[in-house]
Amino acid sequence: MEITYTQNQIPHVAEQLLTEATSNIFLFFGEMGVGKTTLIKEIVKQLGVGEISSSPSFSIINEYETSEGIIYHFDFYRITAIEEAYDIGTEDYLYSDSFIFIEWPEKINPLLPPTSNKIYMNKNKNGSRTLKFKPVK
Repeated sequence: MEITYTQNQIPHVAEQLLTEATSNIFLFFGEMGVGKTTLIKEIVKQLGVGEISSSPSFSIINEYETSEGIIYHFDFYRITAIEEAYDIGTEDYLYSDSFIFIEWPEKINPLLPPTSNKIYMNKNKNGSRTLKFKPVK
């Protein structure tokens, strides 16, 4: 599925991703500033999170509580070696039943389960974004 959207269409895009997803793990690929964190914030909001903080760039992981359980949002931009991901117990999170959203997943590729939804994002010259969504089959 490919979607081109603007800022005001983000809630609809988030809803589509949740509807089409076949896994609770979402991998977000895209350059800095493409809108990964913004889209993730909207998705977790739709999953019932009331208070949403900023990207976990400095802390690596944010946890959000919902009535259905905990949602994990990882940002691996600042890690320099995969051992850092092992040290925080990333594997344990990945094999939980929780929703997991990962920015910069390419930095931990060997850890990623094959049962992950992949979202590729690009910024267009007119300011819109194009997203390619590859749910697990």
